[in-house]
Amino acid sequence: MPKSLPRPVVANARRLRRAMTLPEVLLWQQLRLRPDGHKFRRQHPIGPYIVDFYCAALSLAVEVDGAIHDQSAAIVHDARRDAFLKQHGVRIVRLSAADVLRNPIAMADSTVAWAAIPLHQPMAGPPPHALHGEDHAGD
Repeated sequence: MPKSLPRPVVANARRLRRAMTLPEVLLWQQLRLRPDGHKFRRQHPIGPYIVDFYCAALSLAVEVDGAIHDQSAAIVHDARRDAFLKQHGVRIVRLSAADVLRNPIAMADSTVAWAAIPLHQPMAGPPPHALHGEDHAGD
Protein backbone atom coordinates (compact mmCIF):
# COMPACT_ATOMS: atom_id res chain seq x y z
CA MET A 1 0.00 0.00 0.00
CA PRO A 2 1.17 3.52 -0.63
CA LYS A 3 3.03 4.79 2.43
CA SER A 4 2.73 8.56 2.33
CA LEU A 5 -0.44 10.40 1.47
CA PRO A 6 -0.61 13.82 -0.12
CA ARG A 7 -1.86 16.47 2.28
CA PRO A 8 -4.95 17.29 0.14
CA VAL A 9 -6.16 13.68 0.48
CA VAL A 10 -5.79 13.77 4.27
CA ALA A 11 -7.47 17.18 4.48
CA ASN A 12 -10.33 15.92 2.31
CA ALA A 13 -10.74 12.84 4.55
CA ARG A 14 -10.98 15.09 7.60
CA ARG A 15 -13.57 17.25 5.86
CA LEU A 16 -15.61 14.18 4.91
CA ARG A 17 -15.58 12.96 8.53
CA ARG A 18 -17.32 16.18 9.54
CA ALA A 19 -19.86 15.93 6.69
CA MET A 20 -20.95 12.29 6.82
CA THR A 21 -24.33 11.37 5.35
CA LEU A 22 -27.08 10.02 7.62
CA PRO A 23 -26.57 6.40 6.47
CA GLU A 24 -22.82 6.75 7.12
CA VAL A 25 -23.48 8.17 10.60
CA LEU A 26 -25.88 5.33 11.44
CA LEU A 27 -23.45 2.68 10.24
CA TRP A 28 -20.54 4.38 12.03
CA GLN A 29 -22.50 4.25 15.30
CA GLN A 30 -22.42 0.46 14.96
CA LEU A 31 -18.92 -0.02 13.54
CA ARG A 32 -17.29 2.19 16.16
CA LEU A 33 -18.39 -0.35 18.79
CA ARG A 34 -15.76 -2.70 17.33
CA PRO A 35 -18.05 -5.57 16.31
CA ASP A 36 -16.33 -8.93 16.88
CA GLY A 37 -13.30 -6.96 18.09
CA HIS A 38 -12.58 -5.38 14.68
CA LYS A 39 -11.55 -1.73 14.66
CA PHE A 40 -12.97 0.36 11.83
CA ARG A 41 -11.85 3.81 10.73
CA ARG A 42 -14.19 6.26 9.04
CA GLN A 43 -13.39 8.22 5.88
CA HIS A 44 -10.01 6.53 5.60
CA PRO A 45 -7.55 7.49 2.82
CA ILE A 46 -6.00 4.68 0.80
CA GLY A 47 -3.72 5.99 -1.92
CA PRO A 48 -5.54 8.76 -3.78
CA TYR A 49 -8.96 7.49 -2.64
CA ILE A 50 -11.00 7.81 0.54
CA VAL A 51 -13.18 4.88 1.61
CA ASP A 52 -16.20 5.35 3.87
CA PHE A 53 -14.98 2.80 6.43
CA TYR A 54 -11.87 0.65 6.66
CA CYS A 55 -10.79 -2.26 8.84
CA ALA A 56 -7.03 -2.83 8.55
CA ALA A 57 -7.11 -6.24 10.28
CA LEU A 58 -9.52 -7.54 7.62
CA SER A 59 -8.16 -5.42 4.73
CA LEU A 60 -11.77 -4.44 4.21
CA ALA A 61 -13.27 -1.25 2.81
CA VAL A 62 -16.98 -0.62 3.37
CA GLU A 63 -18.76 1.78 1.04
CA VAL A 64 -22.25 3.15 1.61
CA ASP A 65 -23.70 3.85 -1.82
CA GLY A 66 -26.57 6.25 -2.38
CA ALA A 67 -28.40 6.97 -5.63
CA ILE A 68 -25.50 9.05 -6.99
CA HIS A 69 -23.48 5.85 -7.43
CA ASP A 70 -25.95 4.74 -10.12
CA GLN A 71 -24.92 7.59 -12.45
CA SER A 72 -22.51 6.73 -15.27
CA ALA A 73 -19.67 9.01 -14.10
CA ALA A 74 -19.84 7.54 -10.59
CA ILE A 75 -19.91 3.99 -11.97
CA VAL A 76 -16.68 4.63 -13.89
CA HIS A 77 -15.03 6.29 -10.87
CA ASP A 78 -16.12 3.46 -8.54
CA ALA A 79 -14.78 0.83 -10.95
CA ARG A 80 -11.42 2.61 -11.16
CA ARG A 81 -11.24 2.96 -7.38
CA ASP A 82 -12.29 -0.68 -6.80
CA ALA A 83 -9.57 -1.87 -9.18
CA PHE A 84 -6.96 0.18 -7.31
CA LEU A 85 -8.11 -1.13 -3.93
CA LYS A 86 -8.19 -4.75 -5.10
CA GLN A 87 -4.71 -4.34 -6.59
CA HIS A 88 -3.55 -3.31 -3.10
CA GLY A 89 -5.22 -6.29 -1.41
CA VAL A 90 -8.29 -4.50 -0.08
CA ARG A 91 -11.66 -6.26 -0.25
CA ILE A 92 -14.68 -4.03 -0.80
CA VAL A 93 -18.21 -4.35 0.55
CA ARG A 94 -20.80 -2.03 -0.97
CA LEU A 95 -23.94 -1.36 1.04
CA SER A 96 -27.04 0.39 -0.18
CA ALA A 97 -27.73 3.60 1.74
CA ALA A 98 -31.42 2.63 1.81
CA ASP A 99 -30.57 -0.72 3.45
CA VAL A 100 -28.40 1.04 6.05
CA LEU A 101 -31.23 3.48 6.82
CA ARG A 102 -33.68 0.59 7.26
CA ASN A 103 -31.48 -1.42 9.64
CA PRO A 104 -27.97 -0.16 10.42
CA ILE A 105 -27.40 -2.82 13.10
CA ALA A 106 -28.14 -5.69 10.72
CA MET A 107 -26.00 -4.14 7.98
CA ALA A 108 -23.02 -3.74 10.34
CA ASP A 109 -23.44 -7.29 11.67
CA SER A 110 -23.74 -8.84 8.21
CA THR A 111 -20.73 -6.89 6.93
CA VAL A 112 -18.52 -8.10 9.77
CA ALA A 113 -19.85 -11.67 9.44
CA TRP A 114 -19.17 -11.65 5.69
CA ALA A 115 -15.69 -10.24 6.16
CA ALA A 116 -14.78 -12.85 8.75
CA ILE A 117 -15.34 -15.70 6.26
CA PRO A 118 -11.94 -16.66 4.83
CA LEU A 119 -11.60 -16.52 1.07
CA HIS A 120 -10.22 -20.06 0.93
CA GLN A 121 -11.68 -22.57 3.32
CA PRO A 122 -9.87 -25.86 3.97
CA MET A 123 -11.44 -29.01 2.59
CA ALA A 124 -12.93 -31.50 5.00
CA GLY A 125 -11.08 -34.80 5.29
CA PRO A 126 -7.65 -35.89 4.14
CA PRO A 127 -5.98 -34.29 1.14
CA PRO A 128 -6.84 -36.00 -2.17
CA HIS A 129 -3.28 -37.28 -2.69
CA ALA A 130 -3.32 -39.19 0.60
CA LEU A 131 -5.47 -41.93 -0.90
CA HIS A 132 -3.43 -42.58 -4.02
CA GLY A 133 0.05 -41.14 -3.47
CA GLU A 134 3.41 -42.87 -3.90
CA ASP A 135 3.50 -43.95 -0.29
CA HIS A 136 0.13 -45.67 -0.50
CA ALA A 137 0.72 -49.41 -0.15
CA GLY A 138 -2.51 -50.36 -1.88
CA ASP A 139 -4.11 -51.83 1.23
